[in-house]
Amino acid sequence: MGNIHTVGPNNALVISGGCCGSRRSKTIIGGWGWAWWFVTDVQCISLEVMTLNPVCENVETSEGVPITVTGVAQIKIITERELLNTACEQFLGKSVHHIETVILQTLEGHLRAILGTLSVEAIYQDRDKFALQVREFAAPDVGRMGIEILSFTIKDVYDNVEYLASLGRAQTANVKKDADVGVAEATRDAGIRESECENTRKNAKFLADTKIAESKRTFETQKAEYDGEVNAKLAQAELAYELNAAKMRQKIRAEELEIDVIDRKKQIDIEEKEIQRKEKELIATVRRPAEAEAYKMETIAEAHRFQTVAAAEAEAEKIRLLGSGDAAAIESIGKAEADRMKMKAVAYKQYGEAAKLSLVLENMPKIARAVAAPLSKTDNIVLLGEDRTTTEVTKLVSNLPPAVQALTGIDLKELLKVPGRMV
Repeated sequence: MGNIHTVGPNNALVISGGCCGSRRSKTIIGGWGWAWWFVTDVQCISLEVMTLNPVCENVETSEGVPITVTGVAQIKIITERELLNTACEQFLGKSVHHIETVILQTLEGHLRAILGTLSVEAIYQDRDKFALQVREFAAPDVGRMGIEILSFTIKDVYDNVEYLASLGRAQTANVKKDADVGVAEATRDAGIRESECENTRKNAKFLADTKIAESKRTFETQKAEYDGEVNAKLAQAELAYELNAAKMRQKIRAEELEIDVIDRKKQIDIEEKEIQRKEKELIATVRRPAEAEAYKMETIAEAHRFQTVAAAEAEAEKIRLLGSGDAAAIESIGKAEADRMKMKAVAYKQYGEAAKLSLVLENMPKIARAVAAPLSKTDNIVLLGEDRTTTEVTKLVSNLPPAVQALTGIDLKELLKVPGRMV
């Protein structure tokens, strides 16, 4: 069993050991690797840039002047496989501070050695050359440790015996002397040059004034000629303008008259169209409605007359038909009644008293209904006094034959006296 280890591009992962006593190591940059438990060792070494500040204090130069030099160096571990393995052999498991200390001591040693071979002026005046020499001398040594120097610059050079200050003062005095001489020569040359320039300016001004005068005279002459020509042209133009203006006014007047004529024609056309419109409007609003109303009244009158005549004819035909029907009905009824009466007469004649009795008996229900009709409208009959029911009924029955005789003309008493008659 084991673990997977990962590493970024700014570090190198070193896996050493393994199963079966393997002595090979594996270096991984920006990747991953497998490590067995108990038998594999995993370590990392930084590939980032390291900044060093070498300082050499009071180092005597080739002239015996003690000076102090400070610099700035950028270093890092080389990623080439062989050199990386060399760096791992020497610095694996060490801290970054330890690596920086080792390289710093190496750089400071080479810096001291080179300072002893150069003069103060050479170191101070050509710092880039001095820094290049330090880098060239130190690069092989640090390279054998798997380290490369990316850059090396001299930061400051100074001394405590004012040697550089003395050089500065002497140089300043020489510079001031040269400056004063230069200023005097420049002033002299400037005066000479100024005089030459002034003469040149005056000559140029004289020539320019001469040319200006000539140009002015030529300008005035040409201006006078041009003015004459311009005035003549202006006069001609003014006359032509007035003539053209007069012609234009006449043309405008003619156009205005023509426009007035056209406007009047258009006004006349508009008035004629307005008259036609009003005539059509009168026809549409007065005449047409009047004609329509007259036609409507005529049509209504004709329809009313036709309706009246048709109703009269229909009524006459109805009366005629009703009269014919009533006459026929009356004639038929009369004939039927006559036949019935004849038949009754024959029957009465044939049967005699029996027929009369039968007729009376047939009409008895009707007579009874007629007699009982007033009583049907009475809710209650109350008899006061003695018991007169039998008397009243007897009286009612005794009044029945006269009533039958009055209604039919038949005397019930006489009919009931006939011997052998069955009632």
